[in-house]
Amino acid sequence: MARMSNAKPKTKIQRQKTEQILTAALEVFALHGSSGASINMIAKTAGLTTPNLLYYFESKDAIRKELLSRTLQLWMAPLSMVNPQGDPVEEICTYIKRKLEISKNFPRESKFFANEILSGLPQSRSEIFGPLKELFNAKVQVFEDWIEDGRVAKVDPHHLLFSIWATTQHYADFDVQIEEIAPAKLQDRYAEAESFLLEMYKKLLTV
Repeated sequence: MARMSNAKPKTKIQRQKTEQILTAALEVFALHGSSGASINMIAKTAGLTTPNLLYYFESKDAIRKELLSRTLQLWMAPLSMVNPQGDPVEEICTYIKRKLEISKNFPRESKFFANEILSGLPQSRSEIFGPLKELFNAKVQVFEDWIEDGRVAKVDPHHLLFSIWATTQHYADFDVQIEEIAPAKLQDRYAEAESFLLEMYKKLLTV
């Protein structure tokens, strides 16, 4: 079967099938990691035959790269929206809220991205970390400018961002752990987390 060409615009059916495959792959990757997933597993989850799937994507790695690209854009968007001209504490708190919203609304994407990072991204480091590093460094500079201007408390911007990533993503990536050790906190975890984290970071950052 000839593989679908990228030169021509996709038909409605082709777009639907592509999204069907990517949705299934996200589910499989989130559960098994990219190394534990297979084309056959993805095809079965998508309700397609393997040859039919290969008409749209030439390999598992092609699917993985497309998902990584999409997830990275989703993951980077809240950080890119931090406004250097805004109130520093409010900008950072808004960033935290947006990160929690992503964890809540896109838990499979969060787990997929975490699994990929843990794998070391052997084939995609430059593709992933290049854009992320550029954005990260730009926002670190924004935070350093705020600190220098006395608009926010003196904290290490690198560790500030690392801690925000860790605390906000925990609620999606480690939901099983929360369910096992604190089941009463599972259902309302995002609302409670937002209240707790905003109070904590406001105390940390306010001059």
